[in-house]
Amino acid sequence: MNEIFNENNIVLNVSLRDKPDAIEKAGRILYEQGYVDEQYISCMHQREEVISTYIGNNVAIPHGIDGSEKYIKKSGISFVQCPDGVMYGDEPAYIIMGVAGKDGTHLDILMKLAEVICEEENIEKLRNAKTKQEVLDVIGDLEL
Repeated sequence: MNEIFNENNIVLNVSLRDKPDAIEKAGRILYEQGYVDEQYISCMHQREEVISTYIGNNVAIPHGIDGSEKYIKKSGISFVQCPDGVMYGDEPAYIIMGVAGKDGTHLDILMKLAEVICEEENIEKLRNAKTKQEVLDVIGDLEL
């Protein structure tokens, strides 16, 4: 999974103003680590306007709209921990995970992440992680 998700894709203890700020941060990591073109971040914002990427358990998984694949260079995941939370509608998200899936891997990535984040214990570990290694230990080696 180190090509898709590694310590360079993780940011801990971040304060975010609002949902657009959260999406921007998650997308900016994907861009800065070479997973996507900068235009993909706009596609992530557009996706959020169509339907919320908040999936419950205080987790949001922003990703691009249909047609945004042309801006993806390679599959990747970003992880943003926001201890104070950022509101997604009526619910706070403490974990924001940006997703870029190349060559049809998008749904595979989402399914594998769902396996991890459906367990409340994992959410608590991710929310309270003090080191990037703690995040990597929970998310594990999500090979596609």
